Amino acid sequence: MIIGRVALEHKRMYRIWTEQGEMLAEVSGKFSFQAQGREDFPAVGDWVVVKPRVAEGKGTITAVLPRQSKFSRKMAGNTTEEQIVAANVDTVFLVNSLNEDLNLRRIERYLLLAWESGANPVIVLSKADLSPNVLEKITEVETVTFGGVPIIPVSAELGEGLEGLEPYLQPGKTVALLGSSGVGKSTLTNCLLGQEKQLVQEIRQADDKGRHTTTHREMIMLSNGCILIDTPGMRELQLWESPDGLSETFSEIEELASSCKYRDCGHHDEPGCAVIGAIREGQLSPERLTSYHKLQKELAYLERKSDKRAQTEEKRRWKNITKQVRSKK
Repeated sequence: MIIGRVALEHKRMYRIWTEQGEMLAEVSGKFSFQAQGREDFPAVGDWVVVKPRVAEGKGTITAVLPRQSKFSRKMAGNTTEEQIVAANVDTVFLVNSLNEDLNLRRIERYLLLAWESGANPVIVLSKADLSPNVLEKITEVETVTFGGVPIIPVSAELGEGLEGLEPYLQPGKTVALLGSSGVGKSTLTNCLLGQEKQLVQEIRQADDKGRHTTTHREMIMLSNGCILIDTPGMRELQLWESPDGLSETFSEIEELASSCKYRDCGHHDEPGCAVIGAIREGQLSPERLTSYHKLQKELAYLERKSDKRAQTEEKRRWKNITKQVRSKK
């Protein structure tokens, strides 16, 4: 057995980096049988145990090693399952373009999931060369970070601002690029790599929104030994679990809430609510509180669905055990 790292995933086939070279691998039958859900299968960035077939350039994955961090979201659609976007990441570059598609509410969601992942978030504002008011945009983004997250404007086309990313792009570190389609993740990857590896497309002129270019998650090694994980654009970013990241993302609301008259204050119309008081005094935007309430409700709904799913799986498991016992009798 040897250790490898998942560099690319495509329909349950995995390209693995190992000391014995790159291999194409799939999980063993035992692994697949014992997996409880999608989240148990390897994801890009995972360290895995592989039984190699060196002569064939192939191998079989028998285990996934414990993850240091994982950036997850709920799978798109009605299925209540976790989708791991990237694993064992040190820093998450949350890439947002400085055009009309800049969305503060979307940044809040990315930040919430980034804090929960165990990686450190950095907001990268791309296409700075296309914006006449970069400083104004940075000020807008600061209203949802309150100085707690680095904000770095860059222009990959002109090669400007990239020095701000260097402290995070260190040898042996892993950095994941996350963001919507068309924000410039692939262009930034090509710029940092020094070659046109990733396909890029122009954004739609009608609404400044991007087209899907990257179709899969992939690890890419930079010349200095830093690893980038480029990811497809995510149109739908649903939360997963009940993250402590809510407190990190909305730290100013959590701090104000400690001064509310009632401990169980919901910050709606209760008397003595410090949060509502801050809105009246212009210290907090109503949109920020609305977003906080919305994410709270979404997390509560997801938790209820996850509990029902867990109960259903437990009943199914005991039913199978009962069948096995009866068949032995």
